[in-house]
Amino acid sequence: MKINGKNISLVTADSRKVIPGCLFVAVKGFAGDGHAYIPQAVEKGAAVVMYDADTLAPEVEAALAKVTAIKVDDSRLALAQAADEFYDHPSSKLKLVGITGTNGKTTTVTLLHQLFMNLGYNCGLLSTIANYVGKRETETTNTTSDPVTINRLMADMVNEGCEYCFMEVSSIGMEQQRVAALHFAAGIFSNLTHDHLDYHKTFAEYLRCKKLFFDGLGSDAVAITNIDDKNGKVMVQNTAARVVTYALGAMADHNCRIMEESFDGMLLKIDGEEVWTRLIGRHNAYNLLAIYTTALELGATKEEALVGISKLDSAKGRLETLKGPRNLSVILDYAHTPDALENVLSTLKDIAKDGQQVIAVFGCGGDRDRTKRPEMAAVAEKYADRIIITSDNSRSEKTEDIIAEIKTGLSARGLAKAISIADRAEAIRTAIMTAPDGAAILLAGKGHETYQIIGTEHRHFDEREVVRDVFNSIEAI
Repeated sequence: MKINGKNISLVTADSRKVIPGCLFVAVKGFAGDGHAYIPQAVEKGAAVVMYDADTLAPEVEAALAKVTAIKVDDSRLALAQAADEFYDHPSSKLKLVGITGTNGKTTTVTLLHQLFMNLGYNCGLLSTIANYVGKRETETTNTTSDPVTINRLMADMVNEGCEYCFMEVSSIGMEQQRVAALHFAAGIFSNLTHDHLDYHKTFAEYLRCKKLFFDGLGSDAVAITNIDDKNGKVMVQNTAARVVTYALGAMADHNCRIMEESFDGMLLKIDGEEVWTRLIGRHNAYNLLAIYTTALELGATKEEALVGISKLDSAKGRLETLKGPRNLSVILDYAHTPDALENVLSTLKDIAKDGQQVIAVFGCGGDRDRTKRPEMAAVAEKYADRIIITSDNSRSEKTEDIIAEIKTGLSARGLAKAISIADRAEAIRTAIMTAPDGAAILLAGKGHETYQIIGTEHRHFDEREVVRDVFNSIEAI
C-alpha cells in the first residue's frame, strides 16, 4: 500500500503501536481524541497522518507539517477503508457472514463456525468470546473489534485457506464504522430488545444503528431476518440484498416448532423434519433456525444442516450446564439484559418439574445502562423461586449502589424471596449450599467471562472454578 509514493508499513489509530513508516489515523474516541496524539505518532516515525478535526492545537499543526497530512471527512471511515486496502481486501476473498441483534449473536456465530468446521470447511470466527483462524484461537475484548484487527485477522484467514468467516456485528461497531468497507455475503438479524441505551440514548437510535448493517449489504448478498420479531421486517426494508425469512410463529421461508424439551435438549421440527439438539430454550430454537437457514444459503444441503445441528454443543457461557451432587444443575449464561434473562429463566421454569426450584443469581454492570437494573429484578421475581442479587462488573460504581437500584424493581413479594450478597463467589456458594435437591441455579451475566472488572482492574474470576469447589465441598461432607 502506497500513499503519495510512500510505502506504508502499518495502519493504526493507536499511537502506542506506531512504527516508522506507518499511517496513523486520528480518531475521536468515546473517552479521548486521537488528534491529541498526533505529535507522539509523528515523533515515533509515522509517515502519513489522516485526521478530520477542523480546529487543531498549535503543537498538532506543527507535527502535521513534518509529515504527509491528509484531512478526511470522517476519520473512522478512513481508518476502515485504509485497513481494508492495507490488508488487500480480505473480506472479498471470504464468504463473510455477519449477525446483528440484541441477543443470540455469540451463540449463532460460534455454532455456525462449529457446524462448517464439522462439514470440512476451514473457517474464521470473530465473536465476543474469542476470535478463531481455523482452529487457532485468539482472545477478544469487544463484540466488534476495531477495523485494523478485523482486517488483519481476515487476512490471516485468507492466508490459512479459510473459505468462510462468521462475525458478530454490534450496534456500536456499526455506529463507529468498524465494519465499513467489508464485503458481506450474508447478514442475519436475530432480535431487538432493550440494551446499550447508555451509549445510544434512545431505542430509535439503537434500531437505526442496527439497521445500518442491512442498509449497507450489496445486491449479491442475502439478508436473513427473524420476522417473529416486530423489527424483523424493518431491518431489511431498504436493503439491496435478497431477503430470506425465518420464524417459529409467523409464516416464513423457514419455520421451526419445539416438539419436546428437557434439561438434556430439545426435539425440533424444522421445515417438516425432526432433529434432536443438545441445546435448550425457545431462544436457542431461533438461533438454530437461523443457523439452518444460513447453512442452506451458503450451499449446505438440508440433510447436512440438520445432521450438523444435531451434533452442535452450546457456546461457552450460553446455557452452559454443570451437573453436581444432589442432582443440582448450575447453569451459566451471559444473559445481561431483561429480555435475555427472561428467555433463560422462562426456559428453566418451563422445563422444571413440579417442586423443582429455579434460583436466580445475578447483578448488573457498573457504568452501563442503569434503566435495565429494576427491569431485570422484575424478570427474576416473575420466574425465580429464590433470588440472590450480587455483583457483576461494578467498574467505577459501588456494588452496593447497583444492588440498591436493582432492588427497586422488586415488589414486596419479590423482596421476600430475595437476598443480597455483594461478593459474587459467596453468592454462588450460598445459592448452591442452600438449594434443595434437584434445583436449577442460574448464574446470569458473566457467561464466558473469566474476570470481574472492579474499578479499572480486571480480577480473575471464573464461575466454573467456584462452582466446582462448592460441589467438591458437598461431596466431601
